[in-house]
Amino acid sequence: MTRREIAMDNFKKGYNCSQSIILAFVDMLPVDKDLLSKMASSFGGGMGRLREVCGSVSGMFMVVGFLYGYSGPETGEVKADHYARIQELAKRFEEKHGTIVCREMLGLSVRHDVPTPEARTNEYYKKRPCAEIIGDAAEILEEYIKENPVD
Repeated sequence: MTRREIAMDNFKKGYNCSQSIILAFVDMLPVDKDLLSKMASSFGGGMGRLREVCGSVSGMFMVVGFLYGYSGPETGEVKADHYARIQELAKRFEEKHGTIVCREMLGLSVRHDVPTPEARTNEYYKKRPCAEIIGDAAEILEEYIKENPVD
């Protein structure tokens, strides 16, 4: 399976959007799958269903942090270089979807949604483009990694 397919399959299994991305790249990350899944669990639904930054985008950013990030109280060029990576990924995602904001992609007017997720039924998947969005994020991230090999 491609990383796109893995990410989409993760979502269809019930993982949130952020978990779906990070778990599609788990083989590249030096952290236990369960710990990664817990870390990403807060970012689904645009950060806990606040409908802010899309969880798949947050997932991309977490993977990039693991692969290219810094670990100290950095300032200057090290931080700027890393933030440039994040902005590049956001730009690529925005080129495809027009925004990185969950509610805007889903056409929702609600800013802070109820905390209870909807049941994952066939109807849910028909009305929500989330699986495709997650697949796109996985492709964008995979292409970025290919273009920027990890040291």
